Amino acid sequence: MFGGARQSFGCGLRRPDPEPRLWAPDRKTPPEGDAMTDLNLRRNTGRDLAPLAGLLADPDDLALVNPSARHPFDPEEWHQKWLQDLDDESFYLVDGAGREVGFFALRVGVGPEVRHLTYVFVAEEMRGGTGHLMARWIEDAARDLGALTITLKCELDNPAALRVYEAAGFEELSRRGGMATMRKDLD
Repeated sequence: MFGGARQSFGCGLRRPDPEPRLWAPDRKTPPEGDAMTDLNLRRNTGRDLAPLAGLLADPDDLALVNPSARHPFDPEEWHQKWLQDLDDESFYLVDGAGREVGFFALRVGVGPEVRHLTYVFVAEEMRGGTGHLMARWIEDAARDLGALTITLKCELDNPAALRVYEAAGFEELSRRGGMATMRKDLD
């Protein structure tokens, strides 16, 4: 549902934090009445892709997140081709039982003040409202990383994701090759 964002490549050099931790633990599910009450966001400081491999075991899910990736999921391929830059950050959505149920990455865009949203995925059983929650967390994470702007590309044949991004305040800039390019300037 919310998995259509992908592409872009960044640059830079910084060491990731040595231990995983919840991203801003005071930011549990927002109190605005979301149905997903026991969800947390965890920064993937160890760059562990095993949970993502589990989330993307189905070839259709893997193709939704990254049509260029080989199936079955190959962590080495992902490290080398898509998440190699030390300034790229990734995050897992974790449920109350500690299971990873979603993922997204914020890559360095055109300059360090721009983060490009990629590889957004929410497990099927968590869809139906989680996208709006993830959109808020994506914005918070980008701000915490020093971003002034978030960009993304979303497949045009994923209207649910487009609606989530539009509701979150993303502006559509163009449509090419079956993709909408979107951007949001952060306050």
